[in-house]
Amino acid sequence: MFVIFGAAGKAGRASAAALRKAGQPVRAVVRRAHQGKGLAELGCEIALADLTDPVSVTAALKGADAVQMLCPVPADDAQPEATMRRMVDVAADALRAAPPKAVVAISDYGAELPLNTGITRLFHYLEQRIAHVAPHLTFLRSAEHMQNWARVLPAALASGVLPSFHDPLTRLIPTVAAEDVGEAAATLLLETPRAEPLRIVSVEGPRRISVNEIAAILGELSGRAITAKALPREMWTPTLLRGGLSENHARLITDLYDVYNTGRIDVEYGRSERRFGRTGLHEVFASLIGSREQAPH
Repeated sequence: MFVIFGAAGKAGRASAAALRKAGQPVRAVVRRAHQGKGLAELGCEIALADLTDPVSVTAALKGADAVQMLCPVPADDAQPEATMRRMVDVAADALRAAPPKAVVAISDYGAELPLNTGITRLFHYLEQRIAHVAPHLTFLRSAEHMQNWARVLPAALASGVLPSFHDPLTRLIPTVAAEDVGEAAATLLLETPRAEPLRIVSVEGPRRISVNEIAAILGELSGRAITAKALPREMWTPTLLRGGLSENHARLITDLYDVYNTGRIDVEYGRSERRFGRTGLHEVFASLIGSREQAPH
């Protein structure tokens, strides 16, 4: 049985779909019952679990041969760091109590760094806590999700300015479609386990891209001129707070980009294997713009 945590998200759903296409039994773990409808239609068994609740996580893992673990940074939480650390602790304890043969844990570029990297620091904690939980453990480190740009698309389309925490705007940055992360994770789960107990794999899109080019793609798809603008450091927190994030969540993001813009967050060259998704930013943005236009106003 393949157990997929975070199956309601884009990456998790892609993993579940790929495994079902390969004819494998899948238990899709979701937090709320309505999130399981589409997954059940794929032929998945549905399990309800809250990652902060040891009882439900342990139940979801029962009989698992392989597990895909995703501990997301909680979006609507006043204390996102504390909550995610709790998720990681619960997951680590449950996996150690009943170790499956293989675990693929979704992590982040830069997770190896023992620095104050904000959100990425939480994935550093994840990797430390779940080390040795299974005979075969893979950390699948993901580049920045292309879908993250959805947060600023409405403002960019309205104003003609694409705001960015990335600086300089000309630097080529790794990004990846969430669905490609899920497909890469499924592929790793299906591969014959290797002799080494730990693999580190990094996944990003077909090519790296600058924020200036991201703005140009958005302009091409929307039919209007879009210019990228690096937000001054003093505007980062107010911008995030206006977007509805808590102060603690905003701090996780600003701490991340303080390090990201120094160029230290990247593939762990020399140690990490590399995988590349097939989905380009054109495709992701076209979907995001189409969804926005179809949404009721």
